[in-house]
Amino acid sequence: MTDITLADLSAEIENNVRKALAEDVGSGDITAQLIPAERLAHAAVITREDAVISGTAWVDAVFRQLDSRVAVHWQVSDGEQVAADRVLFHLEGPARSLLSGERAALNFLQTMSGVSTRCRHYANLVEGTGVRLLDTRKTIPGLRLAQKYAVTCGGCHNHRIGLFDAFLIKENHIAACGGIAEAIEAAHRIAPGKPVEIEVENLGELEQALSAGADVVMLDELSLEDMRTAVAVTAGRAKLEASGGIDDETLRAIAETGVDYISIGALTKHIRAIDLSMRLKQ
Repeated sequence: MTDITLADLSAEIENNVRKALAEDVGSGDITAQLIPAERLAHAAVITREDAVISGTAWVDAVFRQLDSRVAVHWQVSDGEQVAADRVLFHLEGPARSLLSGERAALNFLQTMSGVSTRCRHYANLVEGTGVRLLDTRKTIPGLRLAQKYAVTCGGCHNHRIGLFDAFLIKENHIAACGGIAEAIEAAHRIAPGKPVEIEVENLGELEQALSAGADVVMLDELSLEDMRTAVAVTAGRAKLEASGGIDDETLRAIAETGVDYISIGALTKHIRAIDLSMRLKQ
């Protein structure tokens, strides 16, 4: 469970932006052609609401790919908490290019900042407990790494990236393998060195998972009392992750049981884009 950094994402950003521009601009912005090609302009992008910013590199890439003559001047940085009506960045360059790139750029910034803002909200709720809040694979297709990066900008952390970098053995996997011990043994044999996490639904299954050598045990909708017992029983032999039935009302109490991680699909799934606006001046 290693957090994604911006340094990991250069190729991903370029690919995300290339697809976004192909989708939006296509064979050419016919509305922008109403404006004389030689006309220059500048613009300011503001947020209409409080937010935690994420996605600046995607905005840069939009205008870099669209027109290298456009200059982007940032007033904020990723991970920064900003208040409503704050200017986020200024643009200078050909008016056509500013307008053609506006929607793709703001789509990335508003969506990723929506993730970061939600994550900061949850991170604040568990401040001081020592728990790490983890995202899941419940992401927008094609934007998983972007969203997972945004999670880190909001103060939360990344679970596995996909189905390839760690085992997460759930109820149906266990049934198909013939049991908890059998599933963990097979995982160690198939990909030695890959982290092995297994889901359990009660304390008896926890004991089986610990005996079989699981690295992480996911406690699926256990009661607070059972979570506290699980922490005591495990005694550091594996990491414990709480999952299921988690919301604003239950999160702090779950964190205080002493589990190592809490995974929350809502970090990337239940998001609302931040309201941004671009104002153009000639």
